[in-house]
Amino acid sequence: MKILSVVGLCEILSRMGSELFFQQALRHLENDFSNWRHFKKSPRHATLYPFGVIELMPCSDDEFYTFKYVNGHPRNTKQGKMCVVAFGMLSDVQTGYPLLLSEMTLLTAIRSAAVTALGAKYLARSNSCHLAIIGTGAQSEFQCLMLRQQFPLTKLSYYDLDKQAMNKFENNMRGKNIFLQACDSIEATVGDADIIVTATAAKSGNDLIRPEWLKKGVHIHAMGGDCPGKTELGRAVLKNCKIVVEYAEQSLDEGEMQQMQTTDLYGELWELVSGALPGRENDQETTLLDAVGFALEDFSILKLVHELTEHPDYSDICVNSAIIPDLSDPKNLYSLISQIEANHRKRL
Repeated sequence: MKILSVVGLCEILSRMGSELFFQQALRHLENDFSNWRHFKKSPRHATLYPFGVIELMPCSDDEFYTFKYVNGHPRNTKQGKMCVVAFGMLSDVQTGYPLLLSEMTLLTAIRSAAVTALGAKYLARSNSCHLAIIGTGAQSEFQCLMLRQQFPLTKLSYYDLDKQAMNKFENNMRGKNIFLQACDSIEATVGDADIIVTATAAKSGNDLIRPEWLKKGVHIHAMGGDCPGKTELGRAVLKNCKIVVEYAEQSLDEGEMQQMQTTDLYGELWELVSGALPGRENDQETTLLDAVGFALEDFSILKLVHELTEHPDYSDICVNSAIIPDLSDPKNLYSLISQIEANHRKRL
């Protein structure tokens, strides 16, 4: 089985170039959403705690099965730890044998940003040039850089309660050929924005944006509300939005839709990608992708990494480890113990 560490993934990005990797991640994601009906899907399994959540996220097609282990612990940064860490596995469906165990902390940030760009492709105005970011934590830079794959962004306004996080964000985004505007309030950040990304971590019900702050035709991507009781937007904003989700069965219990009725939902993202439903229909409507994160997105990027590590340019990067016993007789698992016992007797 191949094992891809975070060091190994960074080596792939170094050889390939992060921009090309982002492009491939976005292309794979759009293709998988267009093939939505071919996947076996279920809501993630979440174990909730007062201080966070630990989740397992499975998805499969007729060739591969994947799952991701991921947490969400907003208080971790006070201990010098990340809020979100993850790893994932890709297995062969025909045999059940695991093929790849991969880091997914970095991959989750990349695939989450790809979802933002994919949703915005169908829901934002094509000439959108001003992006606003609320929450400049670990996800924020990825969001901006992935959206630049789709839109002619020239201005980036941003706000966070944590001024150190804002300074970090500015340092990382400096030199990216986009005008940076640090703001001292959410209202100032979103006022003239074409696209708004909310990426906050607080595990509570929030009402970050007032309807009167928004200009007509804005697209909102809400990604911080990702478990029961955790939201970023109030009903006053939601009731004026065309709301799209990734997977309704999961999103109705999480994210912004937990405040709304099923009838308030316009559709699922795959319906826009496949052409079953139109996305944005005019320049005046306010649109929202309520993105809580879905396992198909992990499947997509794990399959991409699996394919890359099979390619000669990157095949030396993974460590190969014997996680599964290699037996001459597949029914004789005890032969492993017999060999241990024989070796032990020789040492006596």
